[in-house]
Amino acid sequence: MSVEIGTDESPHHWHDDTDPSEGGRLNWLRAAVLGANDGIVSTAGVVMGVAGATDDSGTIVLAGVAALTAGALSMAAGEYVSVSTQRDSEKAMLALEAQELEAMPETEERELAKMLQNKGLSHETAVKAAREMTEHDALRAHADIEFGIDPDELTNPWHAAWASMVAFFVGALLPLLTIAFVPDRWRIAVTVASVAAALALAGWISARLALSPRTVAMVRNVGGGLLAMGVTYLIGMLFGTAIA
Repeated sequence: MSVEIGTDESPHHWHDDTDPSEGGRLNWLRAAVLGANDGIVSTAGVVMGVAGATDDSGTIVLAGVAALTAGALSMAAGEYVSVSTQRDSEKAMLALEAQELEAMPETEERELAKMLQNKGLSHETAVKAAREMTEHDALRAHADIEFGIDPDELTNPWHAAWASMVAFFVGALLPLLTIAFVPDRWRIAVTVASVAAALALAGWISARLALSPRTVAMVRNVGGGLLAMGVTYLIGMLFGTAIA
């Protein structure tokens, strides 16, 4: 957000330099990356656990398909509920702010000026900017400065749900297809290697979106996934031995 105060010859105006759709894109990108990561780890854990208990390909694939289906639907439902709650909260804040603007407009304008002053504007500039922003669109100004939301670009639960479900499905296909079609003697090694590579890629993408160190994110992602697969494979071996 940037505030521009013009000269006497040019109108004072305030404008937002950010793309109003950026938050929505980041919302479904985040859901997609998390969905793909969960799809890889959870499905790999299931098929590795079953592979530790039995060599029967049909049983392993059936378990993988069940994990893929249940996981994709669970991710979609979870994202929908979570983002819907966030959207309801945003709408409630906007409704409350609209009531306050109608009941005490002068107080709200002074509050807006104070927030602008806290962002670094001088008192005179903050007061002038608050007046112009209030006259232009008071609710939008308060939503942006006070809550960091755009009334026209509230989070969309359907975008997040679909992105998460499709990404989970795509991520889950890798360990499922690998362990189903690779020859028995190479099954475990190839599955572990392909899953590690996919998790490294997912970690790199998530770090890039978050503008955080990529190596740390990749190592953390791969390490967590390999640990999950190792634990489930060991449990599968123990149960398989006990049943046999």
